[in-house]
Amino acid sequence: MHDAEAQHLYNKGVYYLSQGKSLPALSCFEHALRKENSPSIWSYFALCIAKERGQVRKAMLLCKDAIEREPDNSVHYLNLGRIYLLTHKKQEAITVFREGLTHETNEQIINELNNIVPRKSPLIPFLHRDNPINKYLGIFLGKLRLR
Repeated sequence: MHDAEAQHLYNKGVYYLSQGKSLPALSCFEHALRKENSPSIWSYFALCIAKERGQVRKAMLLCKDAIEREPDNSVHYLNLGRIYLLTHKKQEAITVFREGLTHETNEQIINELNNIVPRKSPLIPFLHRDNPINKYLGIFLGKLRLR
């Protein structure tokens, strides 16, 4: 972002969202949009209007537009996935989150996925889940639909 005030409002809005306060975040993003037209601001603004105003369809369009403008920014995928979760579209959210991870590693997306799809315990509990024995045994049994 080029405008310092827009950057400040953006950071403040992201902070409010991290605290679960989407109404003050919405106000911050609205003011930031008056200063600068940025896909990042639009993406977070979209999440806020979905939460606070129930404008889900508009929010999805805004996030998809942000993704088109900045396809490598995983935050846009995070926000779109969260909007899908608000509408109880779990499978679409998982798809969007995974697509976002193909562009860059984002801990928030990983946390969202872990909350949605808890991992099964390792087949051999005394080995770490990344151990090749556990990994490939799990894949093999999954293909056979035994796990």
